[in-house]
Amino acid sequence: MSTGTRRSFTPQKKDEMVRRHLADKEAVSNLATEFQIQPSQIHAWVKVVLDQAEAPFQRQGGSRRADEGKDRRIAQLEEKLVQKNEVIAELMEEDVRLNKAHGGL
Repeated sequence: MSTGTRRSFTPQKKDEMVRRHLADKEAVSNLATEFQIQPSQIHAWVKVVLDQAEAPFQRQGGSRRADEGKDRRIAQLEEKLVQKNEVIAELMEEDVRLNKAHGGL
């Protein structure tokens, strides 16, 4: 039975066990005996790896399109900001001119 102490394995050690099973075709039972763990634990780690296996193959086009959309939106907002700054500058010039004309400055 168990001694009551829980061991933990580093990600590198888990990777080693999973790779030895998947790539080197080493039996889970042999690995479990070698590392003194339950075979179900190795199967769980293999499942985690296989569940994430599709990520590198997913198309990145969607994120690229999203980035392009964000870039367009940023450009629109920057243009709008430039227009607002120009309007503010014109209003300030007119305010200064009117204040000078009426002796406010």
